[in-house]
Amino acid sequence: MKRQSGISMIGFVIVLIVAAFFVYTAMKLVPAYMDYFSVSKALNTVATQAQSADMSGEELLRKLDVQELSQYFDDADIRNGNVQIVNDPKLGKVIKLSYDKKIPWIYNIDFLVHFDKSVPFKVQAQQ
Repeated sequence: MKRQSGISMIGFVIVLIVAAFFVYTAMKLVPAYMDYFSVSKALNTVATQAQSADMSGEELLRKLDVQELSQYFDDADIRNGNVQIVNDPKLGKVIKLSYDKKIPWIYNIDFLVHFDKSVPFKVQAQQ
């Protein structure tokens, strides 16, 4: 008598459901992370182009919005209070961006993703 080998129809449906679950979750989360990487790129660019480490938070946000952020990212999660300039003992002046993003998932279940990025100013010496 020959024994069958392989996956049954019920096993295949279960594997398909699990795979669909992970694909759906990835489809919801990947855009938020792509936005974060865009914002991270914008912060690095502004930190490199900054002429003075004494720039205020409002000036920084304006520079981010005008030069970089508006090109890559359109979200209400980043506001003036989310961008700060702090003094780090090791790195000196640092641009710090911290924000939360709420991502609807299924029915009344949401993901809350916290993003935190710190970039040191790269002030070039005046010649």
